[in-house]
Amino acid sequence: MKRDHSPVLPGNGTTDYARYMRTEMLLDLQRRPEEMTHRDELLFQVVHQSAELWLKLAQAELGEAVARVDAGDPATAEALLTRATLAVRLITDQLEMFRHLSPVAFQEMQPALGNGSGAESPGWRQVQAASRQLGRAFGDHLATRGTTLAGLRRSTPSDPVHRLAEAMLDWDEQVSLWRARHYQVALRIGGHAPAGTPGSPANMLAKLTTHRFFPELWRARVNPTEESDSDNCHPSRP
Repeated sequence: MKRDHSPVLPGNGTTDYARYMRTEMLLDLQRRPEEMTHRDELLFQVVHQSAELWLKLAQAELGEAVARVDAGDPATAEALLTRATLAVRLITDQLEMFRHLSPVAFQEMQPALGNGSGAESPGWRQVQAASRQLGRAFGDHLATRGTTLAGLRRSTPSDPVHRLAEAMLDWDEQVSLWRARHYQVALRIGGHAPAGTPGSPANMLAKLTTHRFFPELWRARVNPTEESDSDNCHPSRP
């Protein structure tokens, strides 16, 4: 018997795939050819819009990870944080598309961008907030458990809290790699003067590559025997 592929879901689209994925709306979010000042605006928008989607997923995973830490379930939190880290790795990888965007093309499309900046990304702001929440939740979990970071470093690798701490370091590292790649794109495509040049927007981008959400975790890794009464994980800004 021939299978009926007629759509059964509500919404727009001739197939259930189109209706569930909302492809009509999704593919209408980019500027139309007649609106573009340069054809590479499509490349620019697709990279950034897809990044916002991955950041939305990363924030959702981070938020649930916080809830799992609060519930005393670090193993599940680790798995969720690993997924969030992969999402940021994919965002980092897709910046390779900008190798196909010339500085001249970017300058031509800049008027269409207005005063827009990647620092205004709502997805990134939500991820920052969730990262800080995770740091606080982890610190509270250590305190409840009666464990310091120095003590945690001496625990076995199979300890779920130890594994979560490693996943938090992976997250910090991947975010740093993303920022470093973004900095290079700003130099190569955006025409920014290198870091150290007075007034260059690249100065802040370069500074952010060294930022860590969980600095205490990194310090405990360097000095695993160091004990402190305040030896908990406190997230740093931004």
